[in-house]
Amino acid sequence: MRAISQARRRSPATERHDRARTVWNVQLQQLASFVAVAETSHFTHAAERMRLAQPSLSKQIKALETELGAPLFSRARGNVTLTPAGEALLPLARRMLADADTARREVAELAGLRRGRVRLGATPSLCAGLLADALARFHRDYPGIDLLVEEGGSRDLVRDLARGQLDLALIILPLHSSDPSLVTEEILKENLVVASPSGARARKPYVRIEELRGRPLVMFRRGYDLREATLSACRQAGFEPRFAVEGGEMDAVLRFVEAGLGVAVVPSMVLDGRPGLAGTPLAPPGLRRTIALAHRKDVEPSRAAQAFRATLLSYLSHAAEEGSLPQGVVLADLPAG
Repeated sequence: MRAISQARRRSPATERHDRARTVWNVQLQQLASFVAVAETSHFTHAAERMRLAQPSLSKQIKALETELGAPLFSRARGNVTLTPAGEALLPLARRMLADADTARREVAELAGLRRGRVRLGATPSLCAGLLADALARFHRDYPGIDLLVEEGGSRDLVRDLARGQLDLALIILPLHSSDPSLVTEEILKENLVVASPSGARARKPYVRIEELRGRPLVMFRRGYDLREATLSACRQAGFEPRFAVEGGEMDAVLRFVEAGLGVAVVPSMVLDGRPGLAGTPLAPPGLRRTIALAHRKDVEPSRAAQAFRATLLSYLSHAAEEGSLPQGVVLADLPAG
């Protein structure tokens, strides 16, 4: 009876301490095995990925379940699926593994940035535009740092940042769903233009969004920032756009426009080096979007990531001074480098 009474008097602080101690007792190897099974839905395939014997992997999973006090997988009829506890653990496990990898690399970087890695996310328009020159400058200054570039829409990049799969990401603001766990700093503002084949017809100095009513549009895939911007502008003007084709990435959309399938609303910077396309500005106030550099608030960027940020901001400042930024792109109020 006395033991029960003492258990009831456990303070919230004591319970939090016990939960924290449980997390620290879990080995990273067990978490890696858990993630492998979750991603493959198969113990044998997971063991091959981890380069372990299947009994060893199964033992790790069992030890993890015992430590956490809940089953993580349902194995009914040979199908391996996550239990509710497993679903809750999966994003946390991915983040812990990513953070541990970042910590190992951060320690390695202490030797004067001769080694390291930067995992950078960027939207397709930036990958096709000015990012290449900034990456080349960084590679020249830090040849021992590995560069991994993930191309995707802002929503996907924000998700990957939150999971610890990226160090930095160049995203488009505003985000449709704000994420308080991110730090964002505005670096560029760019105009959106209506892209059409360069020889299609005599072009006006600008086009009103209402003039797109009834015109065939080449539309990006769902989840793409530019798709949302175009749909929102058309609906605010009182009409639903008509799609000639939809579902493409940036290169596909530009090629479809060149082929005469329709017009598309795109960033002005992506038309550089494409003589088959012309961009007509939208009537004032037009459409403009903001490019920001983002990272997780709860994790300090690695020294390599900080070095890339400084290189990028320096490159953009010099390009603005020399007048070599792409047409329609201007600096935001850049923070100190």
